[in-house]
Amino acid sequence: MPLRVFSGFLTAFSLALAVCFAQSEKVQEVPASPYTFHIPVNEISLRFHATDSKNRPLTQLTVRDLAVSDNGKPQNDIVMLKPLLNLPIRAGFLFDASGSMIEDIDFDRSVIRTYASRLLRRGADKAFVMQFDTEPLMLQNWTDESSSIAAGAAAVRIRPGRHNPLTAIFDTLYRACRDDWNANPLQSTGNFIVLFSDGQDDASHVYLSEAVDMCQRRHVAIYVLYPGRSGRYAGGHQTLEDLASQTGGCAFIHPRRSDIWKDLREIEEEQRNQYLLVYKRSNLKADRSFHTIQLRCLIPGSRVVVRSGYYAFARP
Repeated sequence: MPLRVFSGFLTAFSLALAVCFAQSEKVQEVPASPYTFHIPVNEISLRFHATDSKNRPLTQLTVRDLAVSDNGKPQNDIVMLKPLLNLPIRAGFLFDASGSMIEDIDFDRSVIRTYASRLLRRGADKAFVMQFDTEPLMLQNWTDESSSIAAGAAAVRIRPGRHNPLTAIFDTLYRACRDDWNANPLQSTGNFIVLFSDGQDDASHVYLSEAVDMCQRRHVAIYVLYPGRSGRYAGGHQTLEDLASQTGGCAFIHPRRSDIWKDLREIEEEQRNQYLLVYKRSNLKADRSFHTIQLRCLIPGSRVVVRSGYYAFARP
């Protein structure tokens, strides 16, 4: 082949390669189409626990056994009812470390030791321990070791340099649910917080409604234990009642030491055996208003534990 022809062939081949590479780079530079998903903002998701007249879990419920109302209006468009049985537990133990709660610390620690040693299942359940005043402080991250949970509870104390600190209950609950419950959506768990506090919040930036909404998004129930010696309806108690009822938990105000084991067993039973119910609420407006939910089981003698309602916040 003449040198001039061979040189021309190389030139043409080089140009062809350059075009191919340019096209390849051009294709790679084209941004991929954004992945789009739709969130049905009118679907309300509930977790609930149901028992019979002898306080035994009801595990075979159907849609026909239930009646749901939203702000007093019957809801017949139930799109899902799914039993969640023998769930693994994800629990957070939150200690109010403000000055008003320090005298109760030893009692609170004994509650955590009892739960961790007798009810937490190693290899399946996990829990964390956190204290808070104006800011949360993680003392023991997620673990299935009862000794580590007890050690975390033993570390609760007023932090150095904080004399009579303020308390941010709502901020702490909001952040704990938002940041510490990034659970695998394919795995169902019984999620709850045991909150040791007197309900006096004087430092939060979010409102109670926003904290409750975040707990509801993560399906986290709040159980309150407050053994303080003040009057039953002292300031803060209504806050504790609202946090518990609106998330599907319970407020144990001034519990007797002899009742603690029964209270812990009640929490355990409610969180391990649940149902997931989803219904469509027509004409739902994201106006931040509180919607009252009533869920009844039509089986005679039955009892249902469910959150008292939800705030109509827009979902992200």
